[in-house]
Amino acid sequence: STEIPPYMIKCPSNGLCSRLPPDCMTCNTNYSCIYGKLATFDCKVKPHVHCVDENNHEQENFTINMTCQFCWQLATSDYVCTNSTSCMTVSCPRQRYNATCTVRDHIHCLGNRVFPKMLYCNWTGGYKWSTALALSITLGGFGADRFYLGQWREGLGKLFSFGGLGIWTLIDVLLIGVGYVGPADGSLYI
Repeated sequence: STEIPPYMIKCPSNGLCSRLPPDCMTCNTNYSCIYGKLATFDCKVKPHVHCVDENNHEQENFTINMTCQFCWQLATSDYVCTNSTSCMTVSCPRQRYNATCTVRDHIHCLGNRVFPKMLYCNWTGGYKWSTALALSITLGGFGADRFYLGQWREGLGKLFSFGGLGIWTLIDVLLIGVGYVGPADGSLYI
């Protein structure tokens, strides 16, 4: 049959073999590689894939160099994960959700290119860190920063104690500045 395999969509024609996405080749596992070190892998292009070497000669067998590590051990910038639809809040300890992660096309790694991973829930209620810090510096003695963050009890305490005679105000500037004090609903700053 002349049916085109589904992986051909990702495989550029007549490009460098060493730059092919992993879906376009089959590589032998190098069992002697040392974790975290650069290793050489012998690879072969899949059927119907055409690629060339540096001298523009078509080839089927070639080698690639990659770091010896499993896909799930890659840096977070090397894969894309699904977002959760069930995360409702950031709690203490922070909630986690099961995500399905897929390695980016140009990254080579060992093992499955699609893997499960537990990720932290992140969401925001629209509170800006810069606004909270500005309110803490300027109107913190009146509790404006705590009112803005939805912490009305602490805001009333600061208001009626004149910011704890200034001490509470200084402490809040530091706590909001480093991000220790956040919105009352548990969300993250924008």
